Amino acid sequence: MEGLESPCIPSRFGGLQSRSNMSKRDFYEVLGVSKNASEAEIKKAYRRLAMKHHPDRNAGDQTTDSEKRFKEAKEAYEVLSDAQKRAAYDQFGHAGVDNSVGGGYGHGAGGNFSDIFGDVFGDIFGARGGGGSRVHRGADLRYNLQLSLEDAVAGTTVKIRVPTLVKCNPCNGTGAKKGTKPKVCTTCAGHGQVRMQQGFFSVQQTCPTCRGKGSVIESPCPACHGAGRIQEHKTLSVKVPPGVDTGDRIRLAGEGEAGESGGPPGDLYVQIAVKPHEIFSREENHLFCEVPISFASAALGGELEVPTLNGKVVLKIPAGTQSGKMFRMRGKGVKPVRGGPVGDLLCKVMVETPVNLTEHQKDLLRQLDETMQGAGSKHSPHSTGWMDGVKKFFEGMGF
Repeated sequence: MEGLESPCIPSRFGGLQSRSNMSKRDFYEVLGVSKNASEAEIKKAYRRLAMKHHPDRNAGDQTTDSEKRFKEAKEAYEVLSDAQKRAAYDQFGHAGVDNSVGGGYGHGAGGNFSDIFGDVFGDIFGARGGGGSRVHRGADLRYNLQLSLEDAVAGTTVKIRVPTLVKCNPCNGTGAKKGTKPKVCTTCAGHGQVRMQQGFFSVQQTCPTCRGKGSVIESPCPACHGAGRIQEHKTLSVKVPPGVDTGDRIRLAGEGEAGESGGPPGDLYVQIAVKPHEIFSREENHLFCEVPISFASAALGGELEVPTLNGKVVLKIPAGTQSGKMFRMRGKGVKPVRGGPVGDLLCKVMVETPVNLTEHQKDLLRQLDETMQGAGSKHSPHSTGWMDGVKKFFEGMGF
């Protein structure tokens, strides 16, 4: 007697789908990915759902839809992560894969949470991957470079000598003697880690045999003794762009330490520090300096030569200039390394009190002072105003 065939209807993928499967949600919809999603995208989506809905993580919530959603995600992942099953599903829908996937949490759908943690999330800890040596990027290095203000503003090229680990040439960084190769570690099968079951969780630990490298060297290279790297000093030429300042960094790609097991090298970061200058100080793109002038020059005015980083300029001092007066010389500062207008040079005039006077000079100053005192506030407006203020203050206090 012939069996009865289930009535079928067209699926959205062009194949046939039984009515019993119509209650199932689309696997791509379950995982929240598009039909052309990559394997990595599918795995990432499943990780998120499995961690969220696994019953072992939802104790006391077994009556909710957590278990149902976990079953859906598990079933969808089993199909879409397998190339052949995914092709059949894309062509025939659920009918094409019904006999190839499990039916639920516990037996068909896959064990306990530690299994999910180990199988799906194990590659986060490096427990997965092919056999053989694990390559690691080399460490980044830092070099502190001190520059004069002149070199920092104008730019320069500096040669530096850096101690670092470089790839061993005889073994090409593998650590194995020339003509031999590292062998896959038999303890961890090349993973670099071994799995230890500790109660509820499956814990990853570094392999004690290969120490996480995934391979062992039976015949070490005599030059590097199996390390794959040797200590050397490298001489490098560093091009310093104009306008750098303290705190700026220059990155030299690939000039750091060589990677382990032939891995790519790290980078070298040259940290800039500008040495203090005898004349100038810097604030962003401006330069500052203090210019001492004599009492006579401040009173009578005149011209004074002032240094800049590009040569001498003439600073005109007007008559009656007070100490602390700031003069701005536009465009005599620094052009910023990241672009922008050139800064200014700000010169602060400091009137210098004469010292070590002769008796004749003292007599001349006394005569000058007598003539100025007789003129009241004409020659010393600030001093006269200040004294008037002090007088009012004392009167207000009752002194």
